[in-house]
Amino acid sequence: MENVQHLVTPEGTRDARTWEFDGIRMGHAVSRFNSLTSLTAHSQSTDVVRLHIGLKGNYSFRYRQLNRDFHLIGGHHNILYSSDFDMTVDNRTLELETFGIQFPRDTFLRFTLNANDTLRRFADEILAGRASILSEHWGAVDPSIQQVVRQILDNPYKGDLQQLFLLSKSIELLVLCAESCSLTVAQDHVAFLKTRSDKEKILAVRDLINRRLDSPPNLSEISRTVGLNEYKLKRGFKEIFRTTVFGYLTEQRLLLARQTLLDTRKTAAEISYELGYSTPQHFNNAFRRRFGDTPDSIRPDGVRSSREAKRRKNP
Repeated sequence: MENVQHLVTPEGTRDARTWEFDGIRMGHAVSRFNSLTSLTAHSQSTDVVRLHIGLKGNYSFRYRQLNRDFHLIGGHHNILYSSDFDMTVDNRTLELETFGIQFPRDTFLRFTLNANDTLRRFADEILAGRASILSEHWGAVDPSIQQVVRQILDNPYKGDLQQLFLLSKSIELLVLCAESCSLTVAQDHVAFLKTRSDKEKILAVRDLINRRLDSPPNLSEISRTVGLNEYKLKRGFKEIFRTTVFGYLTEQRLLLARQTLLDTRKTAAEISYELGYSTPQHFNNAFRRRFGDTPDSIRPDGVRSSREAKRRKNP
């Protein structure tokens, strides 16, 4: 079941979508604030495991059950558990975008029965009834996590098929986030980026690329814009996102191209030029390598048939 809400409050607006299936609750929200402010959230006896993904914006929050304060920037994720929760959130930017999944305790434990060591240790804390967090090191939202979230938000399914799709994607996100946090822990003792400032600059690189998919900046321009030398830029980006700057750019452009093909009637050639590809053939080749199909082959049947009819009429 899907629910859509648009809320207007004295603090600003909030657009939210939620889905409920098999006892799991999934939600996406975009909050726009009039000013920097503090918000509180409270729940009793929910006894759920929360996978939290921050997609956009900076904020801090205090989680009373964990007796911890977290200061989060850009894209990040982690998994938290407590039988109830009290939280105070302070936004540091005027727009926040978040995505989350709440797994019933027993469902989460069933999913993680034969998981990696990090998840098994977390599951032991849950079994003991202790409020806990999967990792002290919040993972970065890499392209694979971004893609699954986008697939959920854009899913075309209804009814039982949608529930099956969402269930599979919730498990996929759980696996990706747990593996990402495990890698972050393993790499922490040899981390290249030592300061919070440098990590913020690498996140700024990602945001710059996302804004400039149609006219991507080169490494020299990125380096000057964020204030990092090219060596630290390349190595730091690879450490956080586990891909190169060019690899990230290529992935984001192709994911955007695929969604545009599905959502609009623009031609592959139009999309290739809008995204800055030198030729439609270059775009077609890159698309086929990434998705295994040509751009036109993934279009909905109605769009394909209308285009084919037009070609037959105007050979």
